Amino acid sequence: MMTAGFRKLNLTAHVISSVGWLGAVACFLVLSVVGLISRDAEMVRGAYLAMNLIGQYVIVPLSLAALFTGVGQSVGTEWGLFRYYWVLIKFTLTVGATILLLLHQFKAVAEAARRVSGTETGAFPGVGSLGTQLVVDASLALLLLLVITALGLYKPWGKTYYLRRKMQRDRRETPRETPSSIGPMPADSDNETNRDSLPLGLKIFLAVISLIVLLAVLHHGGHGGHSH
Repeated sequence: MMTAGFRKLNLTAHVISSVGWLGAVACFLVLSVVGLISRDAEMVRGAYLAMNLIGQYVIVPLSLAALFTGVGQSVGTEWGLFRYYWVLIKFTLTVGATILLLLHQFKAVAEAARRVSGTETGAFPGVGSLGTQLVVDASLALLLLLVITALGLYKPWGKTYYLRRKMQRDRRETPRETPSSIGPMPADSDNETNRDSLPLGLKIFLAVISLIVLLAVLHHGGHGGHSH
């Protein structure tokens, strides 16, 4: 477990990197919209070049910092990584978002910057279907980060199946003072582990997230085939 001082330091770093990541993606989204709809050649060129710089030197470092400080905050405190649904889902979404971000940055964003930088002065720097892809990807990334932030604030769904089983095992292994002083285990304590371990709200949430991810993959694949 972390000391109190180090826990506060790590939490501060996590909040700063998470909020910074969210703000940088919002800026990225604005630039991607400008690059898509503007008819000013220099503004479009500047937008895509700025997106590449923001992605490389702001979004990527902040996403990695948010991921590692978040893991440290979980494993170094009583929350853990696998004890509560909201922590587990938040961790999974953050890892997924970081991986997709790295692929997105070093493929689509870098390709868009390469295209506009290779355009002759005065010519309109078109990037083809990459323009739409960047807007959609940035919108989904912003939505995902808002969901991750909400999970950290609301902490929904309670204990995981893993934690409930561990708590029951610990209770069984705790020495009893006398048989009559404690009495029999509650009738539903063992049955609880046999119930559906996923709350209904979590099922709905996972279904919505899965649908969003599926649409993003289909969209990305469709544009990827027309990127050249």
